[in-house]
Amino acid sequence: MTLIDRPQDVQAVARLMGSFPVTAILGPRQCGKTTLARCFGPDHSFDLENPRDLARLEQSQLALEDLRGLIVIDEIQRMPDIFPLLRYLVDRGPEQKYLILGSASRDLLRQSSETLAGRIAYFQLGGFRLGDVGPDRLRDLWLRGGLPPSCLAETDEGSLLWRGQYISTFLERDLPQLGSPSRRAPSGGFGPCSAITTASC
Repeated sequence: MTLIDRPQDVQAVARLMGSFPVTAILGPRQCGKTTLARCFGPDHSFDLENPRDLARLEQSQLALEDLRGLIVIDEIQRMPDIFPLLRYLVDRGPEQKYLILGSASRDLLRQSSETLAGRIAYFQLGGFRLGDVGPDRLRDLWLRGGLPPSCLAETDEGSLLWRGQYISTFLERDLPQLGSPSRRAPSGGFGPCSAITTASC
């Protein structure tokens, strides 16, 4: 899949990182949070959906306290108890910066803002804008939505298939993690003007 530069988002996140020791990039699954974080050349990265990284952070202080530079922690909502430790680590000195990625759940926002007040900034990442993909992809953006795997799929059929699976995953897995009851996706396909398409434009 083609990678699309997102200079507006890179600049906005860079400004926040220049002023806060912890910056959170929040947004729906597959909107490009991890790809955006890679633009900053992190010195250390942890993905909490990777069992190996999750095991490394079971003793979070031992894993993090001696690291230096930019540290990315992806899927941070899987370990909300880490926020007090991050406060301690960034208060200890300027050798560390954190870029944390996750879904904007109510509990995550509350826990992080209460624990890291004055130390954390939030950036909400959505789908592609027209300025990201260019006018040649206006049709794709309009019909497929702005989530990268859907917008950049090789065919309309591939995009439609991806969206159907995405919706099913969102209803069954992500909504419960965000504190909402799961709802089974309806059977059958989803047209290009489905709710997920409109929401992601």
